[in-house]
Amino acid sequence: MAGIVAVFDFDKTIIDCDSDNWVVDELGFSARYDQLLHTIPWNTMMDKLMGEMHSSGIKIGQIAEVLRRIPIHPRVVPAIKAAHAFGCELRIVSDANMFFIVTILEHLGIKDLFSEINTNPGFVNEREGSGYCHTTTSRPVPMVAPSALLTCARV
Repeated sequence: MAGIVAVFDFDKTIIDCDSDNWVVDELGFSARYDQLLHTIPWNTMMDKLMGEMHSSGIKIGQIAEVLRRIPIHPRVVPAIKAAHAFGCELRIVSDANMFFIVTILEHLGIKDLFSEINTNPGFVNEREGSGYCHTTTSRPVPMVAPSALLTCARV
């Protein structure tokens, strides 16, 4: 069935939780998160938390390992594979950061099934021989998805 595009959100859709919250909780930064939550914009807060995690000795590999343990419903991956096998073009529109999404999709073995991922930038910044992840520094508020959805609607 050519021409069918299935668009997924990521947090609380492909995975069963919010990826930012998962990383913060699993790495022991919940109290700091609670202190910052209502004081600065979300992406600014996550950049700050990621920098603090790095400063405390947490490496990018540890963040990736936490992401590989993220909860996912057992039927999600088979459903995504079935939609792809059926001929659907699969895309993601999300405000999770790209590093988190790609790490999880690669771990699940489904990254290459998606033709497009529209999301906040996420990158690994090398500092003193170890990396840490930023969500974005140029956009303090989460990405607005409507323009990405309009692109999907034109297909």
